[in-house]
Amino acid sequence: MQGLMMNMPLLITEIMQHAERVNGQQEIVSVTRDNPRHRYTYREAFARARKLASAVAEWGLARGDRIGTLAWNDYRHLETYYGSACSGYVCHTINPRLFPEQLVYIINHAEDRYIFLDPDFLPLVEKLAPECPGVKGWVVLTDEANMPATELASAICYETLVAGGSEDFVWPVLDENDACALCYTSGTTGHPKGVLYSHRSTMLHAYATMMPDAMGLSASDVVLPIVPMFHVNAWGNPYSCPMAGSKMVFPGNKMGDGETLANLINEEGVTLSAGVPTVWLALLAHLKTSGKTVETLKRVVVGGAACPLSIAEGFDAYGVESRIGWGMTEMSPLGSINASADQKDRYSAEEYSRLRLKAGRPIFGVEMKIVDDEGNELPWDGKAYGSLKVRGSWICSAYFKREADGAHAEPGWFETGDVATIDPEGYMAITDRTKDVIKSGGEWISSIELENVAMSHPKVAEAAVIGHYHPKWSERPLLIVVRKGDGQDLTAEEMLAWFEGKVATWWKPDAVEFVAELPHGATGKIHKVSLREQFQDYSFPGL
Repeated sequence: MQGLMMNMPLLITEIMQHAERVNGQQEIVSVTRDNPRHRYTYREAFARARKLASAVAEWGLARGDRIGTLAWNDYRHLETYYGSACSGYVCHTINPRLFPEQLVYIINHAEDRYIFLDPDFLPLVEKLAPECPGVKGWVVLTDEANMPATELASAICYETLVAGGSEDFVWPVLDENDACALCYTSGTTGHPKGVLYSHRSTMLHAYATMMPDAMGLSASDVVLPIVPMFHVNAWGNPYSCPMAGSKMVFPGNKMGDGETLANLINEEGVTLSAGVPTVWLALLAHLKTSGKTVETLKRVVVGGAACPLSIAEGFDAYGVESRIGWGMTEMSPLGSINASADQKDRYSAEEYSRLRLKAGRPIFGVEMKIVDDEGNELPWDGKAYGSLKVRGSWICSAYFKREADGAHAEPGWFETGDVATIDPEGYMAITDRTKDVIKSGGEWISSIELENVAMSHPKVAEAAVIGHYHPKWSERPLLIVVRKGDGQDLTAEEMLAWFEGKVATWWKPDAVEFVAELPHGATGKIHKVSLREQFQDYSFPGL
């Protein structure tokens, strides 16, 4: 016997239509090149999305054709998200921070037909265009008054395109399993891999992110999505915010500027924001030097890289709850979140400092397990370390236009490439990437835990740990540190002494090297491949 319920497809079109009808007067605020504070409503946004879809319909594209974007977080990018995907096309968000050869590869691999780009990226596109023959047109996200001069014969002005469309456009009926979005991994080794999201997976992920112990979104929230819309759909915010009816504040190309972020938070009444650690370091540094506060800000979600304790404690000083989130492009991206603030009283200060830096507990809809080298499942005891595997309704079952690989070797599971431990209460902690794990004398050492300890030193701006060859132990940890501006007197001896009593004696790094800066990948993570190359000829002192 089956239930007698209506079978309505899960489509992101429904998010848009709900936001128009129920929260139509809620604001969307954007920083753009041609307007430092553009302001309009959900109702106006989605009316323009219909006009865009109407105009694009004249291009003769087929269902499933890819429309690329090279754009910052702003209202025109949001309109493109919905105008393309809800028309039956696939919105392919492209990370402009990738290397040019990677950009050419993914544009051609995705077979993008048109690309919508921010004017900031026009010089980049002019160089790439000759190598992307499948792209029929390049839509510049601006108006005629601010349209930059370009040699691209196929350049189109966005506002002119929208003006030619009709608000009476009727959205097509789609299947919930139709693809709606495409995002490529950062590709630190080999070619980037495409992850193809469906309407159904995107809707379910949006629902999950709104849960109280996830991002906890409501119509009373004012959300500042700092994580880029070109990186895993800004962690789902462009879908979950309209679904909840939250006001959205887009920082445009100022997402890394601490002063702009502080001003947006205070002037727009931001209550929630999400971004990578480097962004929060910039904001906290600005607040410290300027003396400003962020009275309306209630919580921030930190993800994309390991969160140092200094960020969490830095926000504590302003009465802001910090939640660590973990996930991957292949997971839409959210997999777990650490909302342990209300449990603080159960722990000593030292215990809570360790707990709050874990990746958190899996959100409903994501199943996790850790396995040993033979694939045997390991216990959730907080001690066993193993390869982390996940499965769920918004986790990729295969890569786009790619043969099956090791990540999907076990049917029904995705191999994340992370090494993790999970405690009895379900808190998962990433200890390393599989390719970055340090094995010293046959035992694992967590580079992430060592990095967290290093980052807690008041004179350290940034730190990374890599495993380096050792003739006796096979590998030993090498600590690489960027000193803070006022910490230039930090010595290797002082740095190594900082680890005493904080980690097992045999985990302590064998040496410290100081550098002016660390290499970062396209998504802001420390690029350890580059570090290993940089220090490949290094020898530990005394060897």
